[in-house]
Amino acid sequence: MNIKKSFVLMAMCGFAFCASAQKLTSPDGNLVMNFSLNEQGAPVYDLTFKEKTVIKPSTLGLELKREDPEKKTDFEWTEMKDKAGVDKRANLMTGFKIKDTRTSTFDETWRPVWGEESEIRNHYNELEVTLDQPMNNRYIVIRFRLFNDGLGFRYEFPQQQNLNYFVIKEEHSQFAMSGDHTAFWIPGDYDTQEYDYTTSRLSEIRSKMKEAVTPNSSQYVFSPTGVQTALMMKTDDGLYINLHEAALVDYSCMSLNLDDKNMVFESWLTPDAKGDKGYMQTPCNSPWRTVIVSDDARDILASRITLNLNEPCKIADTSWIHPVKYVGVWWDMITGRGTWAYTDDVYSVKLGETDYMQTKPNGKHSANTENVKRYIDFAAKHGFDAVLVEGWNQGWEDWFGKSKDYVFDFVTPYPDFDVQELHRYAAGKGIEMMMHHETSSSVRNYERHMDKAYQFMVDNGYSSVKSGYVGDIIPRGEHHYGQWMVNHYLYAVTKAADYKIMVNAHEAVRPTGLCRTYPNLIGNESARGTEYESFGGSNVNHTTILPFTRLVGGPMDYTPGIFETDCSKMNPTNTSRVRSTLVRQLALYVTMYSPLQMAADVPENYERFMDAFQFIKDVPVDWQRTEYLEAEPGEYVTIARKDKHSNDWYVGCSAGYNGHESKLTLDFLDPDKKYEATIYADAKGTAWDNNPQAYTITKKKVTAKTKLNLKAGIGGGYAISIKEIKD
Repeated sequence: MNIKKSFVLMAMCGFAFCASAQKLTSPDGNLVMNFSLNEQGAPVYDLTFKEKTVIKPSTLGLELKREDPEKKTDFEWTEMKDKAGVDKRANLMTGFKIKDTRTSTFDETWRPVWGEESEIRNHYNELEVTLDQPMNNRYIVIRFRLFNDGLGFRYEFPQQQNLNYFVIKEEHSQFAMSGDHTAFWIPGDYDTQEYDYTTSRLSEIRSKMKEAVTPNSSQYVFSPTGVQTALMMKTDDGLYINLHEAALVDYSCMSLNLDDKNMVFESWLTPDAKGDKGYMQTPCNSPWRTVIVSDDARDILASRITLNLNEPCKIADTSWIHPVKYVGVWWDMITGRGTWAYTDDVYSVKLGETDYMQTKPNGKHSANTENVKRYIDFAAKHGFDAVLVEGWNQGWEDWFGKSKDYVFDFVTPYPDFDVQELHRYAAGKGIEMMMHHETSSSVRNYERHMDKAYQFMVDNGYSSVKSGYVGDIIPRGEHHYGQWMVNHYLYAVTKAADYKIMVNAHEAVRPTGLCRTYPNLIGNESARGTEYESFGGSNVNHTTILPFTRLVGGPMDYTPGIFETDCSKMNPTNTSRVRSTLVRQLALYVTMYSPLQMAADVPENYERFMDAFQFIKDVPVDWQRTEYLEAEPGEYVTIARKDKHSNDWYVGCSAGYNGHESKLTLDFLDPDKKYEATIYADAKGTAWDNNPQAYTITKKKVTAKTKLNLKAGIGGGYAISIKEIKD
């Protein structure tokens, strides 16, 4: 829950004013933002960090959908009176005058229900600018918040007679870059973020786009220079810049389109089936647009701007929300050893009509009672919280690619999956069951069944759900990241809260910090996860980029922990390789933050390496404090985290194509305590493609003064558990 530990202070400190321009300074003085109106009356801002340019003068505003002057506008068929004004009313970009400015300083400390630390400071200076538009007799507000680590701004639309209902055609928020920066990017797409990252100069995005676009079950690339947020960049003069958004509610997801002649990014909203980009009713506001910046890459990882720009928790009783470490019936299906489908006899399923008792089981259906009990036993033996089961419910024989509305009912199991018996068996061993709801992107069907499905979970002991949105959206023509779907994802989370259910949504819109407001949103996929290691592999440096991009918005259910990196050992026809050493799979439990962590491999692969598996058993999923020890996007990430419920620490390092050598000082430890460190490291010469399962485990006594020299192989890493020695 949120606990204020300081107070709001209205202040003039950190602000400078004149008739047409305002200056806003961060609390530590390093960031300076200037705001003004240009000759056309368009809002303009710029941003500097330690006197280095971050954002050159950039314009702000929105273009509204032009009204149809011939359309009858109300139920009495009253004709539009001002037909000549339709063009000017579509303009929310120019013709503004500054009506008022207000400033304040805010400083609080709040406690997340779960997180990377037990307390988060929210400290910023704010500038609120009210802009009149005399030609339309209306006004808007642009609110800026400047933190020590970056800027957030949003548009606010107060209720007023001449701006009530409106439709967004385009949002024209610009981010003008100061040069041809190095960027870590994925293609701008309305339906998927499941791409490998491309590292290039901004000027190279156009030429590299075709290669960057790889096949997916649903995708819509909108521009040869379009990219998605969170976008990470590095300038030639040593600045790290991250562009994203926060608090995406009742609005379309924002991507960025690059003018690669002038190096100017502009917001690009996801359209609906009609091409419109937002249906609005005042009072309302846009999400926050964020610019995180530092001359130290570690500060990007440490930034909490995204969370701080979201509203405090809206769930009064959060006692039922808790981090989860789980295993699941998943990887054998992903590799092709098993199947989601019960039978190979059926090619067309009609729920309630197809009689599975008359079909022949295929013998490879993974979600059967006996196999699930094996996972429950494994989870109970090794201290896990829950077991995920996919493919338990009828309909998987023709679930995908048919544009099918009534594809699942979320309550009817296959004949070989005994819901009640597994509930009894798991409960007897202290294990929770994790539900799987694949919607096949038939969203109308999911909403139709949602209450019944959630009640079914409550009745059978499921406290969390992994939902999926594979394929093209139904209603047809909608996109995964449009306003309609953004509202659906939040509806699913709030509806789940009514049943005290936690949600882990896959293929959903990428997170924007809403887990602060709704902490039962315990995880998301919304990026290229471990499953792709079975589909040909991900880039070796993928997990050294994700913390700077996807994880800026919130935790990811990345599903790490694959010990058998040769997929042919699971399925002889699968020639894919996991591009990681075994030890880096351990490190990901620290570097890829999530309160929802899966040990994703099958039990028999863990049983071959029980000494290494000990780290997965030990590592917590909720933290008291986090220290970012080393970071360079695309190269390496090294993070230390302190357990929320003890004095123990855990360290993880993930390295890319060049490996990494660390010289660590353990000065984050308590100086008056002694510890024992267990170090899991790549063996000498180990790399993702060279003996990746070779590792060493060493134990040593350490203190806050201890220095460690550690080496990670190519695609490798290391992991350390540091446990307090109690007298």
